[in-house]
Amino acid sequence: AVACRLGRGGSRGVDAGRSLWARQEGTERAYTGALLNVHDKGVFRCICCGTALFDSATKFESGTGWPSFWQPIAPENVREHEDRSFGMVRTAVSCTRCDAHLGHVFDDGPRPTGLRYCMNSVAMKFAKAA
Repeated sequence: AVACRLGRGGSRGVDAGRSLWARQEGTERAYTGALLNVHDKGVFRCICCGTALFDSATKFESGTGWPSFWQPIAPENVREHEDRSFGMVRTAVSCTRCDAHLGHVFDDGPRPTGLRYCMNSVAMKFAKAA
């Protein structure tokens, strides 16, 4: 895996505040993320390494306060693993390439997958389609 370079002097130019989410598996407060209301056509990419994570066509309004998607752009671009933090058992989602924490996936999403990839805006950047 490629190291997620965040913080002061990081080669990707990512501000230090974003390292909380990518390195320490933090969660931004609901309804505060910059990408929550992005509805343009394009691709949501990893803030650390630029890996394509989600196509805007799979984004939906979940009512949870976080950008939500019903499937990743390619299953090999994300890694799912058990998260037992905060006294809960959840499935965490990370970037396969750099291991940046992205959010969690739940089984209460819409068809066709029934999944809800609930992502942190700070862990992604949006590349608008030309």
